[in-house]
Amino acid sequence: MSGASGETLRIFYDGDCPLCRAEIGHYRACAGADRLTFVDVGCSRPAPALGPGLTRAAALRRFHVRTAEGRLVSGADAFAHVWRNLPGWRWLGRLLNLRIFGVRPVLAIAEIAYRLSLPLRPRLARWIARRS
Repeated sequence: MSGASGETLRIFYDGDCPLCRAEIGHYRACAGADRLTFVDVGCSRPAPALGPGLTRAAALRRFHVRTAEGRLVSGADAFAHVWRNLPGWRWLGRLLNLRIFGVRPVLAIAEIAYRLSLPLRPRLARWIARRS
C-alpha cells in the first residue's frame, strides 16, 4: 500500500557511513526506487524529521524503514521491506517473509546474521572508504 504521494517506504540511513552510502546508492539505482524516500540521518547534517518512535541515535545504530502506514521496522525485517519494493530484489524480500507454520524462519536467521554483522560495520566502512 502506498502513501498519498505514491511513496511506499521511508528508508533511514547513515549518510556519513561509506558502507551505508554504497548500499543506498545501489538501491537508488534500482527500478522502483522512485517510490522510496531515502532519509539521511548522518550527524554531519541537520537532524531530519524521523517521526514517532525513532531517534537519530537509534537510526544510526540499526537500519530502519517506516511503511506507508507509519509502522516502523528495523534490522532484517527492514531490509525485507526494501527488497519487496524493488522488482529485482522482490524474490529475496519474499523469501525472508516466507511463513512456515506461522513462523518466518528465514527472517529469524537473517536477523541473527544482521545482528552479528553490526560490530563489523565500522571496519567494513573504513575498508570501503580506503578503496574509494
